[in-house]
Amino acid sequence: MVYCEMENKDLKIDREVPCLKEKREPGEKRGNVLPISMDAGFFFERAVSSLDRYHYDKALKYFRKAVEYEPNNPVNHCNMAGILSEMGDYEASNAALALVLEEIDPNMTECYFYMANNYANMDMFEDAEKALVTYLEEDASGQFLTEAEEMMDLLQYELERPTKLKSIKAMEGVVEHDRARELLEEGKFTQAVTLLKDIVDKHPEFHAAHNNLALGYYYLGRFQKAMETIGEVLEKDPGNLHGLSNLAIFYQHAGNEEDVRELTDRLRKIVPFHHEHVFKLATTMGILGEHEAAFGHFKRLLRDKEIERDPSLYHYAAVAAYHTQRFKAAKTLWHQVKRLDPASGVADFYLYRLEEREALDDSGEGRFPVSYHYHLPFEEQFKQWETSQESLTPEITGNPLVRSSFFWALRHGDAKTKLQVIQAFGLIADREVEEALKAFLLEPEEDPYLKDIALFVLRNLGVNNPLPVSFGEKTKLVDPSRVASGLPVWKSEWQAVVDLAAKQLKRSFDLQQQHDLETLWAEFLTLLYPDTPEITHIEGWAAALEYLTAKIHRRPVTYEAVAERYGISASTVRRYTRRIDEVCGVKEKIETIFPSVQ
Repeated sequence: MVYCEMENKDLKIDREVPCLKEKREPGEKRGNVLPISMDAGFFFERAVSSLDRYHYDKALKYFRKAVEYEPNNPVNHCNMAGILSEMGDYEASNAALALVLEEIDPNMTECYFYMANNYANMDMFEDAEKALVTYLEEDASGQFLTEAEEMMDLLQYELERPTKLKSIKAMEGVVEHDRARELLEEGKFTQAVTLLKDIVDKHPEFHAAHNNLALGYYYLGRFQKAMETIGEVLEKDPGNLHGLSNLAIFYQHAGNEEDVRELTDRLRKIVPFHHEHVFKLATTMGILGEHEAAFGHFKRLLRDKEIERDPSLYHYAAVAAYHTQRFKAAKTLWHQVKRLDPASGVADFYLYRLEEREALDDSGEGRFPVSYHYHLPFEEQFKQWETSQESLTPEITGNPLVRSSFFWALRHGDAKTKLQVIQAFGLIADREVEEALKAFLLEPEEDPYLKDIALFVLRNLGVNNPLPVSFGEKTKLVDPSRVASGLPVWKSEWQAVVDLAAKQLKRSFDLQQQHDLETLWAEFLTLLYPDTPEITHIEGWAAALEYLTAKIHRRPVTYEAVAERYGISASTVRRYTRRIDEVCGVKEKIETIFPSVQ
């Protein structure tokens, strides 16, 4: 238990009590009796003196007298609770502490920490946990954070479960910021931005949160917001290294060569002390193409015994070495990466490329692109996905760089690229994707066809509520659960045709082709409405739609192959295909757009 000094109420004991001396005029004789002030301070000093001699009974007696003289002073009660705890009377100690919180000073939140200690000493671990959580969630000073962390470890061991803790008031924003950083590292940029915006609203001086918010905006492709946010940081703290580094990268993206050059010159002169700053500066200089400076900083980091076993750090150093033509050093460093992290495949990839380069001369003809990012090059992984969409693995979709590339492409790419991203989003299928596609629907200038594909993907993700979609200056609600059409009704048998076709071709058709099949069906029914045909042969209609969609997308297909999948005859497929083509003119469109298709 920690005791409180009477005068300044700091949570510590001042055991050096000075002697009281009576003030005398010169020549005046010393009196025989010194006056004694019988107040709470007097008894506090006596109590401390007794504690020094381990006379706990006397100390308790004096602390109680201090309480009698100043019953409304919470410090007196805490001191009495402290000596009771020292004497092993934990229940009486907690009673005194409860009295402080309930009747004297509810803001004396350190009492909860003292109570947690007492409960733990009584093996009442549930109550100890409750008191400790209350302390952490309500105490703003954080005086006992280290001790509280140790106690939490003990309670977790005793209770065989983690403690449920919403927040730590003394670290308000810090815990949330750590979570936001994790979200950024996981590529969950929308969630990270939402959390970081809340943090900076509550803590405007939290520069680290501002810096990461700027990065979150940058990863989402919201470049202007990223620039504005980083500007707020540097306005308050012009020398903020993280802010300056991020700004340099943003300038590079924007093509502001003069600004990049000016900032790079400034960063080149900085020699940071803290490892975090060294790492930030090293990676920034690498991205800016200042590989010599980057290599020097990475070498500094590798001398640190605590972080030298980080394989990504060796990779960064290897990349800097490669770009400065230190090929032997790069090879050695990548071998170290392989030793530390053989499963990643990163080292094997670059070592193989180095061997290829060594087979050529040193003229530079064998140079190949090398990224500071610690993963297999995105292009290598994406090639596999283009061959077979099922190979879009978690290693690809969970990589922050890859996810950032997708978000950028959806905002700034051409129509073909955006279409590829939307299809990729259908395979990633998480909350970030859902939010990105919903935002895409609200962009008034985006292609309506791409928005239809986005709605189709959202339906496959299980989104069934009507969503706002912007069409030029107008916005209307669209139900993604329905096939896009202008029909006033959508009959169950019509949907049954779509469902059967989707079931058959889900593995062989990509999301765009699946969407186009639905669109063709909706067009057929719309052109005939209200004189739509009676749908009695679902298999025949579904097979015809698959056949025509395959033809539209130049996929090899025969009536016989499609008929076999649906368990019907080739002549049936041909008959229903002819009927849809008569109404929609599919083959005529194919010949116009793709003359080579037979």
